[in-house]
Amino acid sequence: MTDTPTDTPPPRGPVIAVMRQYIKDLSFENPGTQPPDQPKIDLSIDVNATPQGSEPNQFEVVLKLRARAGSEDVTLFLIELDYGGTFRMEGFSQADLEASLLIECPRILFPFARRIIADVSSDGGFPPLRIDPVDFAALYQSQRQQAAQQESTPPPAQA
Repeated sequence: MTDTPTDTPPPRGPVIAVMRQYIKDLSFENPGTQPPDQPKIDLSIDVNATPQGSEPNQFEVVLKLRARAGSEDVTLFLIELDYGGTFRMEGFSQADLEASLLIECPRILFPFARRIIADVSSDGGFPPLRIDPVDFAALYQSQRQQAAQQESTPPPAQA
């Protein structure tokens, strides 16, 4: 059997291309008070994805991290980071596009945002805050379930 060249390229699967990454917003607050006991770390993570202007396959994905250390009454420090990336998404079905934007793109951005959080807390005079890896698939599923529950809950009756 011989191989004959063809003019048709081999089929490609979906492609995620990182166009750029950037710090969109960063805040570090250190009120200068010490909590009376071992500080507790509260961490919240959110992900947003929006289409970018004239490019049909280009999206901005923003990973929002908020870390607060302290007790219930006293804040030791507060870090808020919006870390963004622009992604070109090609070859995705509409059903797979949302999941890829909210799972795979944050997975790409997370190590960089994690490092920024560690550096900022260290530069602020504290031990580096090392955030554990995040399961963005589980976070996405949880958000989808919450949205489905809110849609199925009837609004309260007006009196």
